[in-house]
Order: sequence, then C-alpha cells, then structure tokens
Amino acid sequence: MAMPHLTKSRYVAGLQCLRRLWLQVHEPRDYEEPAPGSPIDVGMEIGRKARLLFSGGVLVEQPPWQHADAVARTAALMRDPSVPAIFEAAFTHHDVRLRVDVLERRPDGWGLLEVKSSGGVKDHHLDDTALQAYVLGAAGVPLRAIEVLHINMAYVRGRGEIDWPAFFARVDVSDGLADRMTDVPLRLPAMRDSLGRETLPHAEPGKQCSNPYACQFWNRCTEDKPADWVRYMPRLTAAQADRLDALGVSAISDIPLDFPLAGKQAIIRDAVASGQPYVAPDLARLLHRFGPPACYLDFEAMMPPIPLYEGTRPYQTLPFQWSLHVLAADGTLRHAAFLAPTDVDPRRKFAETLIAALGRSDLPIIVYSAYEQTQLKALAAQFPDLAAPIAVIIHRLADLLPVVRGAVYFPDFSFSNSIKAVAPALSLGFGYDDLEDIANGTEASAAFAQMASGAIADPAEVARLRQALLAYCERDTLAMVHVHRALIALAQPG
Repeated sequence: MAMPHLTKSRYVAGLQCLRRLWLQVHEPRDYEEPAPGSPIDVGMEIGRKARLLFSGGVLVEQPPWQHADAVARTAALMRDPSVPAIFEAAFTHHDVRLRVDVLERRPDGWGLLEVKSSGGVKDHHLDDTALQAYVLGAAGVPLRAIEVLHINMAYVRGRGEIDWPAFFARVDVSDGLADRMTDVPLRLPAMRDSLGRETLPHAEPGKQCSNPYACQFWNRCTEDKPADWVRYMPRLTAAQADRLDALGVSAISDIPLDFPLAGKQAIIRDAVASGQPYVAPDLARLLHRFGPPACYLDFEAMMPPIPLYEGTRPYQTLPFQWSLHVLAADGTLRHAAFLAPTDVDPRRKFAETLIAALGRSDLPIIVYSAYEQTQLKALAAQFPDLAAPIAVIIHRLADLLPVVRGAVYFPDFSFSNSIKAVAPALSLGFGYDDLEDIANGTEASAAFAQMASGAIADPAEVARLRQALLAYCERDTLAMVHVHRALIALAQPG
C-alpha cells in the first residue's frame, strides 16, 4: 500500500496536531458540500473572485485525483508565454502534492499568490505559503515574489459593480518566510511517520484543538472523556489544567474542595457534584430593573465578505431583522417582528421600524448580550437624524446575561450561559429542536446573505427561508421571556 501523500491542508493539520493529520487521512469524514456562508464556502468564493484580477489567466481544471495530469497541464501552461497567470497550478515534490491559488508570470520568473478570505495576513497563513514556496523551489520554479492576497477591509463599495482590484490587497510576505521554509523539511518526517502508523497517534485534547482552526475530530478525540470533563470548566487556566492533570482529576465533580477555583468555577463544581442548582441569595435584587412588564428584543445581522450594498465595507455588520415580545402587566404577551427586504441596505428600515415599535413605551427592553447595544450605537452613528430616539432605546436596555452568568447555575446548562442552553434548562419543554431550516444565528445570517446576493432566488425557496428566519428570531425572544419568568420564580422566597 502506497504511503499517503501530503497536501497544503494536511501539512497545516499536521502542524496543529499529528493525530488530526492521521484522522484526516485514515478516517476521513464523508464529504459534504460546504454550507452556504461557511468559512470554506466563503474561502472558495473569494478564491474565484481573486482570479478576476488576472486577465487572461487560465485555470488548471483537473480534479485532485488527477494530480499527475494537473502537473502536466501546469507545465504546459508555464511554457506558453501568452498565459499571464495560472490558477490552481499543480506541483509535486516527493510525496507532497499541492495546488497554488495563483501563479503569476513575471518578466524574470514567477510570483506565488495565496488567496485568503480574511481581512489581513495572519501568522498561520505563512505556514502553507512556506510549504508552497519550498515545493516550487525544489521544482526549479524561479520565484520573484511570494504574496498573500486578502480582502481590503478599507474598501467601500461604490455604485455599480465591485471594483475587484480595490477590493483585494496584496502583501509581500517573502521576508517572513525564511525560517518557515527552513523548518518545512524538518517538519515533514514527523508527519510522514504519523501517516505511516497503523494506529491512531496519541494526543491529549487541548488548546491545539481550536488553534488556529477548530478540529473536525473533536468529538472523536473526546468520546472517552467524562460528561463533566475538567476541560469544560469555563475560564480554566493552563496552570489549573496542569495541576488537575497532575492530581489525576479528569471530572469536574471530582475536583477537591481545597483546590483553588474562581468563584463561578467553585459554584459549577458544587452544582455538578451535587446535582443541585445554584441560585444567588440576591437574585431578586438583581432582577429589580427588569420588570415585568417588559419588552424582549433580539437582533439578527449578517457580515457579508463581499459588500452587497453601496457604501458598505467587507464584513461590515448589517442588522436585517428584529423580534420583539412585549409582556404586559396583566400577563398578556404580544409579538412584533421585522425582516428586511433583500434588495436594499436593510439598516435604515431596520432602525425606523424598531423606533416605531418601541418609541411609545418606557418599559425595560430586555436583551441577552451587549450585541444589541453595539448595533444600536452603530445605527445612531450611521443615521444622525435617528440618533435621539435610538439613544432613548439604548437607555432602556437591560441585559439579562450578566444576571444569569453571575447569579444562577443549573447542571443542565452544560457549562454554557447561551440562551439556547439556559432556556431549556430553566423552562421544561422549551427548546429549538423543532426548528429545521434555521436554528442558530450563523444559519440565519447565511440564509439572508444568500438571498441578498441572489445566490438563492427561487421564489418558493425565498418564501420558505423568510418564514424560517421569522420563526427563529421569534424563538430567541420567547426564550428570554421563559428565562425571565423562571428567574423570577427562583427569586421568590421559599
């Protein structure tokens, strides 16, 4: 059986964890098309748009499993002086196979460009770029420039189409690659040894599992850990983790009483060990300014990497939807909502409708993060004529999250203060499991962005997604109602 080969993605995985590399090759997950709006999907789209900067460039179309043909096609294109740039240029050096995003012809050689969907060059971007430069150097390709092509965060979309040369920024990273290129041949043997093993290498899960990328094998590598594994403890420091490992403690419930923990950590340890919830004695005081009666407000927003509207920047936060529940003094509950059309910048209408819905009341407006306040301040800056009524809304905001974080802990929170963990734990029968199409903020943002960009245009699909967006956002504000009611009940004496 042939030794598995290395690629850019495998090399980066091996730098992060040799166990991840082994699993990626020997136990790969079934391939799924990247979800719309996911980092992989965004990266692929930005890669395609980058090609627009190189007029006359040619794509090497052979798929990965036809790598030898792709290498031959690349060589032929390099020999043709009429080809100014090659996309997905293929190279092999020993057992390393790679594709270069853009290989640009220069008067005295070639330029290597790695395309990234981020707003700048990050340290880990240099690792796969160094591997490419090393392989091309071994293949005898004279590199005169090594660059990262990333999104220019200062770009503001004007009227009409995107100005792609202004949208992208080119950064020469040659000076920062020398040490990494020297390290490449030193790092490859350990990766080859790992891939040659018949059994999975051992590695304890830790910070490397999410740095620089979240590992897709987290569940696989933690399946033998206790449900209250110490690594789930919020704000656990490296020193605490090391000391617990030295003590042989792997479960939160087994942490000794004399082990130094921060206040909330001790509360979590005691609640998990006893199975009993923690309720702060001053919970009633903390809830005093929250009503009821009260309003409950939640926003949804998107951050499209490619600006969709005139005057907006890459990754700018654009709120497009709000949900509002109002609990009256008599216990009646009513709901209002706004979901913007997709053909215009949603922010103005978003702000105007929210002001109209909230402007005639002085009830506290309960939110579950600082996010709403941040977005309202941005809207006030964007629309000075609306700044005064927006300031009134901001003054009424009451954030329930710090109360939950500081004064309550139930074992069923599962070490999270997220509304999606807290609401089902405090209100039996409440949940999100019945929401099939959109069940979290990431999916909501991606769905609206896909409709706004025209990627989803079928009227029936658009109607279905808009209904799903309304249902999801309404569920979030209803969750706050349930949490608030449960907290009030917990604060009652006896």
